[in-house]
Amino acid sequence: MAETVTKGLHGCSAEETYIAPTEPLLQERLEWFRDQKLALMMHFGPYSQMAIGVSSPLVDADTPSRRRIDWTEDHALFRKQYFDLNKSFNPVCFQPDQWADFAQENGFKYLIFTTKHHDGFCMFDTQYTDYKITAPDCPFHTHQHANFAKALFDAFREKGMGIAAYFSKSDWHSPYYWAEGVEKPVASTRMATYYPPDHPELWEKFTEFAHNQILELIRDYGRIDILWLDGGHVKPQTGEDIQIGRVIAKAREMQPWLLAVNRTAADAFEDYITPEQAIPDRVISVPWESCVTIGTQWGYVYDDTYKSARTLVHMLIEVVSHGGNLALNIGPQPNGVLPAGAVASVQGLGQWLKVNGEAIYGTRAAEQETNGSILYTKKGETLFAILPLQEGQTPGKRIMIPAIKDVAHVSCLAYDGELSFEKQAGGVVVELPPELAESKAYALAFSLK
Repeated sequence: MAETVTKGLHGCSAEETYIAPTEPLLQERLEWFRDQKLALMMHFGPYSQMAIGVSSPLVDADTPSRRRIDWTEDHALFRKQYFDLNKSFNPVCFQPDQWADFAQENGFKYLIFTTKHHDGFCMFDTQYTDYKITAPDCPFHTHQHANFAKALFDAFREKGMGIAAYFSKSDWHSPYYWAEGVEKPVASTRMATYYPPDHPELWEKFTEFAHNQILELIRDYGRIDILWLDGGHVKPQTGEDIQIGRVIAKAREMQPWLLAVNRTAADAFEDYITPEQAIPDRVISVPWESCVTIGTQWGYVYDDTYKSARTLVHMLIEVVSHGGNLALNIGPQPNGVLPAGAVASVQGLGQWLKVNGEAIYGTRAAEQETNGSILYTKKGETLFAILPLQEGQTPGKRIMIPAIKDVAHVSCLAYDGELSFEKQAGGVVVELPPELAESKAYALAFSLK
């Protein structure tokens, strides 16, 4: 269950294990990535119909993910019902241009979309399995946007946004991964039902299958900026060596700018690290991106609650001040419509970014240490001091911005004109006009030069 956002570096590789790419083009692309700051992440598939969580309930031992399953105690029957959800999946209201407009209008700079989650259902027209959205047994296959991922990628790319293709290395639908009658019962583990070194021929079939699908995405789906690989247990340390370096090398022959995110593998193919449902409580020196749900679940849940716009703004400020990007996840409704609660919160964030985006996009963590409630970013010679405001809180007529040296000009991005200030020991005291002193904004961003 993805219910809370924790503080610290959780659900990802350690900062100390990071291996920076040496290729100049990839270094350049990492700087592009660090400029973007805000991603729209989307988990969408047949599971949205049942609102039970994404893939994990398929694993018999994954008790937390089964809290919402109350119609059967028969695990085999449940798996059959889950895997058969493709036969009713029909998000006929899907309009990729509207999703792209929504993202662009509200300040998102790149998309992370689940082309395939752990359950193996493909949201693209793969040629290597019939468990896909374009298959004849999926009613959506007659829709004009049946090749869902392609339509979505094209729409976002048309708006100038980057594309990250999420792809699960594990595949619980594949007979080469959850293989019947080998070592362990199907669904007894998130991992393969056998130890790959003991069954190399079977594992090679799965490796070839995964490589074929990854290369399909890179070859046939336009420019991909990031290959976002989930299923962190699929790595050499566990015996599940999927030869990721080999497939990424082939992918980069076609798209040499491709960033790779081999999550939690701590190898040379994890170009940035990805805290999950967590925000680091300090500056992280390597490239990183926190992925956080706007609701409580990755996929759509009928009775979900959504973080407020104020909370989203404060999270973004904290992430960016610590040197990272924020990927906010929305689980679309089964019919292909974005849930109203998530939309409203994102629109509030977008309105704030229209005024204050200069203090967010293209910035880096500042050397200035956080002092009190003020957080800092920098861009060139400009330092931004950002004051988050709680519900009902106003900043007052004077605010202290601590420990700033050599300040000649102070302005507020939400105010037209410079502000009066005086230097004092330990910082500068800024005088606020009434419209700022009484502001109930989510946060105020000050520019200091």
